[in-house]
Amino acid sequence: MAGRTIGGIDELRSLVGQEVGLSDWVSVTQEMIDKFADLTGDHQWIHVDVERSKRESPFGTTIAHGFLTLSLLTRLHTDAVQFSGERKMGINYGLNRVRFVSPVRAGARVRARSAVQSVDDFRGGVQVTWKINVEMENEDKPALVAEWIGRMYE
Repeated sequence: MAGRTIGGIDELRSLVGQEVGLSDWVSVTQEMIDKFADLTGDHQWIHVDVERSKRESPFGTTIAHGFLTLSLLTRLHTDAVQFSGERKMGINYGLNRVRFVSPVRAGARVRARSAVQSVDDFRGGVQVTWKINVEMENEDKPALVAEWIGRMYE
């Protein structure tokens, strides 16, 4: 399964309970990790000190911040699922549940599987809850599992 284009709200409703898109792979580089550390002020050595991480980390290398992996949801999900139907705008409404299941090592490739969990009406549009699994190449366990809520205004 690759990225999917959904034609509108009615089609979206018909997809509840189904996986609807799979993103392309994205490499999580040390440069990305370093820039994220600079943006957030989180310079813990397990993220930014390559040599120390090789020596002392149980992961054998630096790892991405969990919140960096979480922030990639927009990029990954947009690659996995697009909309061609009429809508004014979409907004990020929040998350119900997030679990950082496995660390993402520097240099790893990740991708997202997006499933429609629910579609609920509200005045002006629909609220969509997505189940997103961020998986890593050649790993059995996901990096991240999240229930992500978006609102689409008609």
